[in-house]
Amino acid sequence: MTITVVAGNPKPASRTLDAGRRLAEALTGLPADHVIDVVDLGPGLLGWGDEDVRRAVETVSGSSLVVFASPTFKATYTGLLKLFLDQFAGGTGLAGVVSVPLMLGAGPGHALAPELLLKPVLSELGGTCALPGLYLIDSTYTEDSALADYASRWSPTVAALIAGR
Repeated sequence: MTITVVAGNPKPASRTLDAGRRLAEALTGLPADHVIDVVDLGPGLLGWGDEDVRRAVETVSGSSLVVFASPTFKATYTGLLKLFLDQFAGGTGLAGVVSVPLMLGAGPGHALAPELLLKPVLSELGGTCALPGLYLIDSTYTEDSALADYASRWSPTVAALIAGR
């Protein structure tokens, strides 16, 4: 089993990245094998053929479970994450990858964003999106029980999906 976290926050080493790591570990009981802070890929995301971007795409495509994490920007996921997802072959780039959409925001007004905006693109790329998206309040996700409650409910499903891969 290979666990990867992808964080699409324009700020390096963000709370988004931290939340993604926490969720991956809570769902599996193991730390992530790979962490891709998309901002580190820089201008290579703006075209095709960048070696670092290619390696990151291969890492994600070869993973059993990937938590895709983004802050909420203008009521949706970031353009930075979109640039990364555009690097995947349509319909097949995430084939066989259990894909979990995670978004953080300042308040509950965008709580459906991971489900309505991020999950469909992951599914379009072939990801197995059997879990509902998770939305966390960025100022309280380390203290409230939302992440732990989600993981408690959905970790058996993740285990079953990965076992069936």
